[in-house]
Amino acid sequence: MSQVPSETMQGYSAPTVRQFSVFLENRVGRLLDLLRHFDDSSHVHVLGLNVIDSSDHAVIRMIPDNADAARHLLRDLGIAFSETNVIVSVIDDSHSLADMCLYLLGAELNILFVYSLIKQSPIGDSAIAVAIDDLTLGANLLVRKGFNLLGEGDLIA
Repeated sequence: MSQVPSETMQGYSAPTVRQFSVFLENRVGRLLDLLRHFDDSSHVHVLGLNVIDSSDHAVIRMIPDNADAARHLLRDLGIAFSETNVIVSVIDDSHSLADMCLYLLGAELNILFVYSLIKQSPIGDSAIAVAIDDLTLGANLLVRKGFNLLGEGDLIA
């Protein structure tokens, strides 16, 4: 039998978090309506939010604490959305955002977008969502550099 650790034999699985990109008409009050539906729900909360605005529509990037419940809520509301995985990393005194960018640049990984979470990490430090073009390579690199990556289970409100 091989002496290779089972995680190596099966491949590395990056700790990721599900992000929802919600498509809304660019009308006054639409964001408020969306957020109220999450506030009224007892089983899902918005932990990260980023708004990309254009003249006729807006894309709301959001990270919930319960991806399955968020998916059901959005489907029940008839709201168009897509899903993608992102890395959520703790940023603290010894692991800065600049360090993260430097390490990802050194690996020639593109940062697609970055935004901070509303809620702090479970240990009280800042947390950011990062989308990169290779999550597995990027997450593996950041873990080796000592960054604390969070999964959905770590974000429970």
